[in-house]
Amino acid sequence: MLYYLFEILESQFNFPGASLFSYLSFRAAVSVLLSLIISVIFGKKIINYLKRKQIGENIRELGLDGEDKKVGTPTMGGLIIIIGTLIPVILMSNLANIYIQILIFSTLMLGTIGFIDDYIKVFKKDKKGLKGKFKIAGQSLLGIFVALILLTNNDITIVEFDKDLNNDKIEFSEVVEIKSFKTTIPFFKDNELDYSEISNSIFKYGDKLLWIILIPVIIFIISAVSNSNNLTDGLDGLSAGLSAIIVFTLGVFAWTSGNIIFSDYLNIMYIPRVGEITIFIAALLGSLVGFLWYNTYPASVFMGDTGSLTVGGLIAVISILIRKELLIPILCGVFLLEALSVILQVSYFKITKRRTGIGKRIFLMSPIHHHFQKVGYHESKIVSRLWIIGIFLALITILTLKIR
Repeated sequence: MLYYLFEILESQFNFPGASLFSYLSFRAAVSVLLSLIISVIFGKKIINYLKRKQIGENIRELGLDGEDKKVGTPTMGGLIIIIGTLIPVILMSNLANIYIQILIFSTLMLGTIGFIDDYIKVFKKDKKGLKGKFKIAGQSLLGIFVALILLTNNDITIVEFDKDLNNDKIEFSEVVEIKSFKTTIPFFKDNELDYSEISNSIFKYGDKLLWIILIPVIIFIISAVSNSNNLTDGLDGLSAGLSAIIVFTLGVFAWTSGNIIFSDYLNIMYIPRVGEITIFIAALLGSLVGFLWYNTYPASVFMGDTGSLTVGGLIAVISILIRKELLIPILCGVFLLEALSVILQVSYFKITKRRTGIGKRIFLMSPIHHHFQKVGYHESKIVSRLWIIGIFLALITILTLKIR
């Protein structure tokens, strides 16, 4: 809204300083500060409200040190992240931008799924929460929505540079946007994968059946990252801190992919209008850092599924929109590790029980952060070290801009 207000002030009244709001960098910086202020100041009010309503966490008895101290800690703190993200986005972004519209809708839909899950746990006293099939159904609907927008909206395009072979420079006047379904493959020189070519090679019907490829891929990515983040949210500050690192990294890619100069210099895909996502990412980053003010050990609030499912899903959607979804296994490596530890633990237990009658375990407990607790590490040390691993993976991800 402020974006449009200052646009009018600049164009019609030549208001001093109004031109600042035309700069993506300025609006992104203001979004970070605004979301940080909202999540820190109003976050305290939300926490107090959750306490008054006795919306506290029902801790499962896992035999872990200090788990009894977490009983009754307010949950549904993901509301802080959602509110702290959406308000700056509404104020500072171009709401006509299709990428912003997709992300706002994704936030509301994922937040609703997580809120229902938390509501069942807290008010219905059902520790299992929303059944898994309903979570997957909601995430699948979001995946279908995102895929159909990508397939049908004409504002979602890329630019393939047609460079002069003699001087290897772009003729900007000849830059043409095209509808394309290419994505980026890390570490390869000709680092583009075209979903259309895959569809053509399988179905021989051009792009008419592309949706058969694209929809399942997007549903899988959103469900996998969203639920992996949910599994990771088991220690104070772990999910929020890792998510902040990941979101910042995605901001770097959104910024460079949405800028024709940077895209040309780095020889990466230029995606018109995608730079506006930087505003959303900045707001999400600020709200995550502000949330960490209350979520670091010992946590005053938990994000709950309202936060973990939402943030994980948004990371997936942003990655898809900026054509960097194949980087997720690297960038979200800790999420992947947490999810794999659960899959391996459950699978090995079932296989050994079926064969021997006694189920065996690979880890002392899963997800793997609980294994380290059982070994004897304090949760704050586990969180700090996983943050360091997350930063390391983020740096490797950023290096893929040049290492090919």
